[in-house]
Amino acid sequence: MEFNENFWNDKYINNQTGWDLKSPSTPLKAYIDQLEDKNIRILITGCGNAYEAEYLLEKGFTNITLIDIAEIVVEKIKEKFKDNPHIKVLHKDFFELDDQFDLILEQTFFCALNPELRQKYSIKMNQLLAENGKLVGVLFNRDFGNDTPPFGGNKAEYHTYFNDYFDFKVMEECYNSIPPRAGNELFINLKKITK
Repeated sequence: MEFNENFWNDKYINNQTGWDLKSPSTPLKAYIDQLEDKNIRILITGCGNAYEAEYLLEKGFTNITLIDIAEIVVEKIKEKFKDNPHIKVLHKDFFELDDQFDLILEQTFFCALNPELRQKYSIKMNQLLAENGKLVGVLFNRDFGNDTPPFGGNKAEYHTYFNDYFDFKVMEECYNSIPPRAGNELFINLKKITK
């Protein structure tokens, strides 16, 4: 099955958005809170309702790009941020994006992709990051046994995708997950390896 734009638009239309926390992810909030340079170029992939972006704006960040394949949610967040010059919203396939960022935030995008695309994801993330750029966020640390998203995994598996493209600063179980996800999330802080 292809998890394309129609698949994700249908999820939003039918309100099947179980991944939507209605607020920023607590591990990402904690990471954002310790960032000092407010002008770094930040990308949020599969941004959905973009709660992390709202939080970044509250904290004074000035260069945020959001991307999602689902037109319905993109139109909604374009409207939400229409008067804010610090945020750019793209309706696009992540794999077709061509730009450079200092930081990419991962929150339920990796687990939404067909697992066959995971190596391609790692390569693309490396390409999108500037020198010394980081991929930071949360990955599921459990197997869901699903044939539709979310797709889980574990630390050993993730190492196989990222090893050649990133230095592992952190890949550890989250200590600050929301209660329903406690024990099921890994926090990642991966620094781009420049080939």
